[in-house]
Amino acid sequence: MPEFENLVQGQMEIMDELLYLQSEIERCQAIEKEFASLEKKAQLSAIREEISQKRKDLAAIQDLFQKQTEQVIQAYQKIEA
Repeated sequence: MPEFENLVQGQMEIMDELLYLQSEIERCQAIEKEFASLEKKAQLSAIREEISQKRKDLAAIQDLFQKQTEQVIQAYQKIEA
């Protein structure tokens, strides 16, 4: 049971990180729109790079979350067996 609980706790931590990154992407996109409307090309380029990096980070965390979900399922199945 401790393995299952540890895996679930890990899932919760990853979920928090996913939610944080998603909110950061939304924040950056709002800044991107503002820069675009003000035609600030240098800042626009920088914020687009930041958005791109955050999307890569988000994809990596989503992959980790999926792997952890599989581990949680396997641990639960061991408990039920």
